[in-house]
Parts: sequence; C-alpha cells; structure tokens
Amino acid sequence: MLITPALFAANLVVARWAQGAGIPPVFLAFGRWMLAFLILLPSCGPRLWALRGTLRANWQRILLLAGLGMGLSVAPQYVGARHTSAANVGIIFAACPALVSLIETLVWKAPLSRRQAGGMFLAIFGVLVVLSKGDVTALGQLEFGGGDLWVVLAACGWSLYTVFNKRLPLPPLPSTVKLAALIGGGALVLAPFAAFEAASGTVADFADGRLYAALAFLAVVPSLGAYFFFDRLVVAAGPARASLTVYLIPLFATLAAWPMLKEPPHLYHAAGFAVILAGVAVASMRRPVQSPR
Repeated sequence: MLITPALFAANLVVARWAQGAGIPPVFLAFGRWMLAFLILLPSCGPRLWALRGTLRANWQRILLLAGLGMGLSVAPQYVGARHTSAANVGIIFAACPALVSLIETLVWKAPLSRRQAGGMFLAIFGVLVVLSKGDVTALGQLEFGGGDLWVVLAACGWSLYTVFNKRLPLPPLPSTVKLAALIGGGALVLAPFAAFEAASGTVADFADGRLYAALAFLAVVPSLGAYFFFDRLVVAAGPARASLTVYLIPLFATLAAWPMLKEPPHLYHAAGFAVILAGVAVASMRRPVQSPR
C-alpha cells in the first residue's frame, strides 16, 4: 500500500526533473515505453509469439487501450509537467475516479445516484481549486496555468483507459503478456508523435547522460516496478483496496518534490486535495441497510 503509490509518484517527480534537463516530453514518453518493452522482451517474447493469434485478433483493442493508457495519459502529462508542479499533476490525477463515473454516465448511461453525482462534482471542484491556485474567480478569466490543462487532458486519457479496459476488455492473457503488449503498443502509438516533435526542432541531446538516466529510471521504476507491485497488491488486498493507492500518489509526489525540486506545497494544494477526497468519500458511501421491521 505504500510502495506502489511511491513508485507511481516517482514518475511525476522525474517528469519535472526531465523538464529541467531539456528532454523533449513526447520523446521521453516514447523512450520510456520502448525501453520498458525491450526489457520485457527476453522473458515475454516466447509467450508473445505463442499467443500471436490472440494478439493479432485483438490488435485494435490493444492499440486503443495502449493509445489511451500509455499514450494520451502520459505524453500530455509530460508536456504539462514542463509548466506546472509535481503536486498539481498528482492532485489532478486524484480526480480520475470522478471522471470515470462521469464518462460511464454520459456514454454508457450508467445509473448515477444523487450522492454519487454530488461527490463527483465535489471532486471536480477540488481540481478547479488547484487549477485556479485557490482563486476560483480566475477560472472565468482563464488565468490558470496552461500546463495544468495538459495534465487534465492526460487525466481524461487515463480515465478513458480505465473505462474501456472495463467495457472492451482484452481476452484473458498472462499479466506479463498483457503488460508487454500494451507497453509495446504504447511505444508504437507514440512513435509518429515523437518523430513529429523531432521534425519540429525539439530534439533530444543524446550526448547528455541525464537523458539515459531519466529513460532508464522511468522504464524500470514507474513502468515495470509500479505495475508489478500494483498487480501483487490487487492479489493480496483486492482491487477495491488497491485502488485506494491513487489517493496517496499526490502526497508522495508533493513530499518528494519539495526537497528534490524545490517545489514547496501551498495551502491551495491541501484545500483542493481535501475537497477531492471528500468528494470521493461521498460518492463511495453506500446506503445504510435498513433493519427489517
């Protein structure tokens, strides 16, 4: 319960650090997944080949999930991290469960109680508190940071990935095979965007050792390590308890960014995070069971 969110939070801190090192954000996202796939390939390659028929038959769903979960939820996050704090990124992502409920209600007409709706809008209001740095009147004048909007787009990508992973699931596959297929698909989806980024003049400095340090860390720690520990946590504690770790990620990211990136937390971070947690708590409340009379 503590290791998993710490590994996910490391992604946010390194993304901010990579901005200071001048590493192109889309290339960083592509390189992270490409290197992670190459690390997995020696152990997963034979099983990927053995299940090639299943993977080929489901290539559209694999690319859809990979494009959302490894592409849309990561590349805009890295773009946004160039202009906003690690704490902002983590807190905005904490509202993903509310976005998931909103998407399922609007697209799949999933039933939504008044309590769930109230909690969902409370969580979204918490995000607005962070976006406006505690001054919600700034929303009307569009004075909040553009980097935050990129992170909101990334959070929408992760929420869509979560919904489609439930509504359009892949056939049963070994966990490592599924992870390798999605990671490889993510690198494939991001490749043309990384090429366009390079063609536009934003090219990585391959002589800078920080590039390789960032890629290696992101490929091993938040890409492979975090997913491995989360998978073990689901088995040990169940999916409901494991999903609660998403609310610890902003805390770990904020605490790590303070000494490492010199980004001290602000009062609006605490206020927005508290409102988001309150909204999630309200949305998760169940009706009390009435005793028979």
